[in-house]
Amino acid sequence: MSDQEQPRRPYSEQEPVKYGDVFNVTGELAEKPIAPRDASMMQTAEAAILGRTQKGGPAAAMQAAAAQNERAGAVSHADVSDLAGAEGVTVMETDVPGYRIVTESVGGQVVGQYAQPTPTAQLSAVSEITIGEALEATAKTIGDKAVDLSDAAAIQAAEARATGSNVIIPGGLAAMAQSAASFNCGIDLDENKIKLGEILTDATAKLPADKAATRQDAEGVVSAELRNNPNLTTQAGGVAASVTAAARLNETATTT
Repeated sequence: MSDQEQPRRPYSEQEPVKYGDVFNVTGELAEKPIAPRDASMMQTAEAAILGRTQKGGPAAAMQAAAAQNERAGAVSHADVSDLAGAEGVTVMETDVPGYRIVTESVGGQVVGQYAQPTPTAQLSAVSEITIGEALEATAKTIGDKAVDLSDAAAIQAAEARATGSNVIIPGGLAAMAQSAASFNCGIDLDENKIKLGEILTDATAKLPADKAATRQDAEGVVSAELRNNPNLTTQAGGVAASVTAAARLNETATTT
């Protein structure tokens, strides 16, 4: 789970600002200019779920990009991109122990994801978030994603960090993830592939040992996921992002 996304490259005054310039998205959405009504819908969605527009969040980034596109004449004030219009924009909360995960999407692709301590966590001492709990958070946020090689590598690294052993446990999370990734490589239809939720649901119960997530744990998992991703990126809401968010929250809790 990553911090709120920042622009990926400086905006150009000569061409419209596209989703791929601002967010880590792919395919058709990446090539679409950010339109004013897209930004307005995201602002409304953020306000409905979070009570306000997040400073530095996806809605704010979209508003800035849409305003530039409108000034440049690339879009009109009433324009909406076809993907945002057809599939909508969403802001979703997922509650996990001690915090909530906020996931913001456009056209079915994640454009922002971050963790916030829950009100009760801010008022009282909360146990540190474990690696197993971070894996369960991944199952809740992107559990319908098909397992690929980068997911399997990240899960293996997370299991090793949680158990303190680099030996892959027969029938364990890493073994199941590797089998799932290998199986999925030979399947064409995404609907027939094994999903992350099937592997990571109840992850804490499937781990023989667990521990609070640390910055070092997060760095190891991020490195494993990056090395095995052809685009050299981590998955928004994925294993590396979830362990990173857990580690960050744990670090914050110990310094307050």
